[in-house]
Amino acid sequence: MRIPTGTPTVMATTPDVLAVDLPERLWSAAVQILERARTATLVCHVAPDGDALGSMLALARVLRSRGTAVTCTWGDESWSVPASYAWLPDIGCVVSPAQVPLGPDVMVVLDTASRDRLGVLGPVADSAGELVVIDHHAHNSGLAGVQLIDASAAATAVIVEALLQRLAPDIDAETATLLYVGLVTDTGSFQHPVTTPAVHAVAGRLLARGADPSSIARALWGTRSFGFNTVLGAALSRLRLEETAAGGRGWVWTWTTADELTAAGVALDEIEPVIDVVRATREADVAAVFKQDTDGSFRVSTRSRGATDVGAVCAALGGGGHKLAAGFTSRDDVDTTAQRLRAQLADAPAP
Repeated sequence: MRIPTGTPTVMATTPDVLAVDLPERLWSAAVQILERARTATLVCHVAPDGDALGSMLALARVLRSRGTAVTCTWGDESWSVPASYAWLPDIGCVVSPAQVPLGPDVMVVLDTASRDRLGVLGPVADSAGELVVIDHHAHNSGLAGVQLIDASAAATAVIVEALLQRLAPDIDAETATLLYVGLVTDTGSFQHPVTTPAVHAVAGRLLARGADPSSIARALWGTRSFGFNTVLGAALSRLRLEETAAGGRGWVWTWTTADELTAAGVALDEIEPVIDVVRATREADVAAVFKQDTDGSFRVSTRSRGATDVGAVCAALGGGGHKLAAGFTSRDDVDTTAQRLRAQLADAPAP
């Protein structure tokens, strides 16, 4: 589905509304690399979300408009375009990681906190002639190159927007839409504590360039299949509350099975919103949903109301993310996965 966009107008950009604080030498280094690049490979983390995809596709769109040949992908072994983001502008331009050769002249890694989150594309990053890393994760590590990393930024899309102000400030409505998707995804519709006046200023600039917030919201959250509702019902039927877990802060959790998804005809990425229902539990600071993949592994999504740093918890379990929203992959069964997560939550730091 194509998202309609509004009529773009021009809004001036002033330093007091910038939402990223990085040395100008880093911006200059990144701009120089991208301006001279005739080809570029853009990648984001495995199991990409709205911020990863929106940031990657927005930068790719601008680079293509400047004459750069761009390849976009991510490194899942079982690769497919997430069904819930199939409506994004330019999503049809992405390719599977198998189509990305070693040794790209320029590689840009977006919204990816560590090398292992690149999946099968780790060797490609190692072989890149020049590497630019654009990210806002607090636990970013393992990647070299020019690093546009600001852990205080609300989303990677915010950093990309600041980069584009220097590279190509006159973005079109489709680029604004992609950046807005990244912004609204990682701020939880502007509900998370990372939402500041500067973040709203970024949103205002994107709306002024043609992003349509109502259409984007309907595409992201306002439409669910009947199959999603059946999976949600099954997950809620086995919901568990452990009020003494997480150091007495409380933990609520559940899981879905691969068989349930197959029977309902929904993809793994489509059930990510289940965590938003589970996290509303008043008695628990931490919520988690274990989503079984077809290979038997579980993709675990966690959320915190604010008293627990789930980013640190998930990093200890081989994953990563943010203080209030993070995840990891487990190849254990449900009970063992829960036991491992429960143990980490017991000693979890506060944000």
